Amino acid sequence: MAIEARATALAAPVMEVFASIQGEGRFVGQPQAFVRLFGCPLRCRWCDTPRSWNVPAGAAWSTPFDVACKIAALPPRTARTVSVTGGEPLAWPEFVRGLKQRIGARRLHLETAGAHPRALARVLDSVDHVSLDLKLPADLAAPVPLADAGEPTPADAAQWRDVRRACLGLVRGRDACAKLIVAGGRAADDYAELLDDLQELAPDVPLVVQPVTPMAGIAAPESEILLEIAEGALERELEVRVVPQIHRTLELP
Repeated sequence: MAIEARATALAAPVMEVFASIQGEGRFVGQPQAFVRLFGCPLRCRWCDTPRSWNVPAGAAWSTPFDVACKIAALPPRTARTVSVTGGEPLAWPEFVRGLKQRIGARRLHLETAGAHPRALARVLDSVDHVSLDLKLPADLAAPVPLADAGEPTPADAAQWRDVRRACLGLVRGRDACAKLIVAGGRAADDYAELLDDLQELAPDVPLVVQPVTPMAGIAAPESEILLEIAEGALERELEVRVVPQIHRTLELP
């Protein structure tokens, strides 16, 4: 079956379903169930799961019902929050919508790179929380579109500004957070436009600044840079906190 047909039928390529501790965003430190999907057109230089970028030939295509059954079987069998991540879950919006219908009263959290506003609008009423990345275009290599991409992926700073502003407008007034990953070699001023957009379009959405855990030649930012970014957020009257990537610190999946 072609990828497009599978997506239309609500199935998505599932990489893994597991229980762990949320390492990023507003609910950092909370035990959650995770559904990680294959497929992402972005190439963030600090990505910690590059094996999720491509959909392998032998990927397990699963329906929301299949995945809900796996979630229910995770030990311990408490009704913990479900986080759908990737890859990029917005590559499979119908799967995300269907999953919410299958997990009962559990909260469904969406972790997204914020590159696809049309897909985000499609799933907003089917998720309880959105963790929205604010991407610095300089941290990205050229995108590699998925075979069945229904929405173009931004490829330059101007396109990123357009999709970022569209996504921020969508999450304003909702249960959401903006997540800013900061790598070494950057200046606080590099993030000023992102903070300006957040202040203008979604000032009620809290900002979580997360320093990169050193990996694959990517260094952690200097502490002074993190303080400057946090101060810049406070000057814009944004709610902000600086939190390390807990899952990386604790060596959790």
